[in-house]
Amino acid sequence: MKILNTTAALILGSVAFCGAAGAQEYSFRFQSSDPAGNPNFIFQQGWTETVKEMTGGKVAIELLPVGTIVDYKETPDAIAAGLLDGHITDTSYFAGRDPAFGLIANPVGAWADPAQMIDFVENGGGKELMNELINPYGLEFIGVSTPGLEAFVSKVPLDSVADLQGVKVRSPEGLIANVFAAAGANPVNLPASEVYTSLDKGVIDAADYSVFSVNQETGMNSIGKNPVYPGFHSLPLVEVSMNKEKWDALPPEIQGQMRDALKVFQQTQINTLKERDLAAVEVAKADGVTIHNWSPEERAKFRGIARGEWEKVATKSPMAQKVYDQLTAYLTDKGLMQ
Repeated sequence: MKILNTTAALILGSVAFCGAAGAQEYSFRFQSSDPAGNPNFIFQQGWTETVKEMTGGKVAIELLPVGTIVDYKETPDAIAAGLLDGHITDTSYFAGRDPAFGLIANPVGAWADPAQMIDFVENGGGKELMNELINPYGLEFIGVSTPGLEAFVSKVPLDSVADLQGVKVRSPEGLIANVFAAAGANPVNLPASEVYTSLDKGVIDAADYSVFSVNQETGMNSIGKNPVYPGFHSLPLVEVSMNKEKWDALPPEIQGQMRDALKVFQQTQINTLKERDLAAVEVAKADGVTIHNWSPEERAKFRGIARGEWEKVATKSPMAQKVYDQLTAYLTDKGLMQ
């Protein structure tokens, strides 16, 4: 496991360990929405290792790659049925069950930094909303992480919302495409496998693709030499949840240790991936790439446009309305939205 960064190490160091590893008392099986070997899966494995350490060996968690037991969209049912004990997954996968899942998982344009989303979840009412969403499926929300704020690939200079006018943007269907259209861009639905070629041939001018370091590794920035970093649009919420009955049966001390371990995982993932992004930025600059960083004012403009699309989602279910109300109240309170 990668050595913990300073932030995570401080958190880890603040927890009283139980000394020598004791006998295993609890064994759980979780399924990830990521494949084995994926960087995010490796960070998630780190959580299971830290849980074992913090509980003195009392809790052992087996983490399975995506699709091992069930399809990634079926993990809540598998947890309720006892086929799995928990999952680590992108909450947006369950938007088909209730649009509120999609809105809380990735309210396009809401976040300019992972810390904002995490504060909303941990201190701004998000965790309560998560439990209201997943408790009916027999799940309990343990905590949150994220791969971070995606960068934005672009062949054309983009320094403002106005610059999006008429730009052909690759984006998935749904909320994100609707927000780009509302901002004046022309969304094009393409699979990830076609983004590089489409960008190279001029089928698209820009793309919602991934974080900066991944964009750099895949050669996106060698074609789209005007990326926006940090990005302004997409930051996914990754939830860690487990069977509620089994969670409730755990001693409070074990519950606390599992949550403390999750905080270590969260900060390790975010900080490590940010370090990789910053290193990739320097490599890209040396290759003649021009980095564009939107001002807080332009980010707020995009967020305001996105709000109109959030409102439409909010009308689709009572829980979606609750998420919308809590989200906009938080953003307004923090001065991120008027």
